[in-house]
Amino acid sequence: MTSRRSLDPRALFHPRPLLVAAALCGLMAGAARAEDTTVKLGVLNDMSGVYADISGPGSVVAAQMAAQDFMAKNKGFKVEVVGADHQNKPDVGSSIARKWYDQDGVDAIMDVTTSSVALAVNDVTREKNKIFLVSGGGTSDLTGAKCSPNTVHWTYDTWALANGTGSAITKQGGSPWFFITADYAFGAALERDAAAAVKAAGGKVAGSVKHPLSATDFSSFLVQAQSSGAKVIGLANAGGDLINAIKQASEFGITQGGQSLAGLLIFSSDVKAMGLTAAQGLLLTEAFYWDLNDDTRAFSKRFAEKFGGKMPTSAQAGVYSSALHYLNAIKDAKTKDAPKVMEQMRATPIDDPLFGKGEVRIDGRATHPMYLFKVKKPADSKGPWDLYEVVATIPANDAFRPLKDGGCPLVK
Repeated sequence: MTSRRSLDPRALFHPRPLLVAAALCGLMAGAARAEDTTVKLGVLNDMSGVYADISGPGSVVAAQMAAQDFMAKNKGFKVEVVGADHQNKPDVGSSIARKWYDQDGVDAIMDVTTSSVALAVNDVTREKNKIFLVSGGGTSDLTGAKCSPNTVHWTYDTWALANGTGSAITKQGGSPWFFITADYAFGAALERDAAAAVKAAGGKVAGSVKHPLSATDFSSFLVQAQSSGAKVIGLANAGGDLINAIKQASEFGITQGGQSLAGLLIFSSDVKAMGLTAAQGLLLTEAFYWDLNDDTRAFSKRFAEKFGGKMPTSAQAGVYSSALHYLNAIKDAKTKDAPKVMEQMRATPIDDPLFGKGEVRIDGRATHPMYLFKVKKPADSKGPWDLYEVVATIPANDAFRPLKDGGCPLVK
């Protein structure tokens, strides 16, 4: 049930770093019973910038939905959701995390777009012995060298994206590659993993160039890509940067000149923003799409009713699913103690209506199927959110980096 004050999540956030919105409480009329267990979830991401459409206020809605669904079946629990904008700055993100853990009683932090911020929050969460559920952050280092016993990486990572898109395009004859890469931890990890996948598939890398976060002019980077002689231009960026790069590539006549674009991290919100005319034919890898099956359609319809008609992205769906897995682990473990809850999360197989079957591995990786999609041509689309066709399903055991190859110190 919602609190007395009804709040629109889209109106809650602006760049001030410590703006926190109490979005949900599970009290029935009157005071909570003494035996009730209260759990507080903190959704931390880019609420107003380049990645706001990927996660942003929509992730707060997804966490609220998870809290409501859990409380409807478990009357002895009260789940609260708060949210804040980390502004894509690691120092801001870690400061909010510390305040939430030390002063505000947050039990778990969720989402965290921007890999550099996710890595910072990963460290704070381990120090405070809480739980971190990553959905929007992408770097595979979170389950590699930087793995933590307190972190679960739920939705996707750079290895999975590179393995899906990079390998598929290269095996179809797409080589050599040139990368246009966002200049921070996520971009570096995505280019590294994609280049490795390209080479493993028999391809070559002709070069790369880095651009700043929230770039507006990609002309110089596109000129370098054009002159490289590469057959495929890999875009190792996301959100507004990805959209701007693809739109400007169209203006430069990149594809007309015989080169192909490969978006290595594309969300359905990006394709919707670009339009099918600009995005048609793009191959991409995602963990979730609203129109996959009856379960994803049912959830997405509920989400859209709460969020202005917008279908959920995979990151937002991941917030919902990871929150439910965490809350059920608390119920089954009969404690909020982080090590015991994490043990329960790893012991409980994932059988999720949105993401399918998998497990939470010792390195923190949540496994599930991934999908290789192709963006539809405008003429083939039957509605405003009819964006993808499924090219291939990548089984859970193949979708993510093998446990032995990640370099996680927790793996023995």
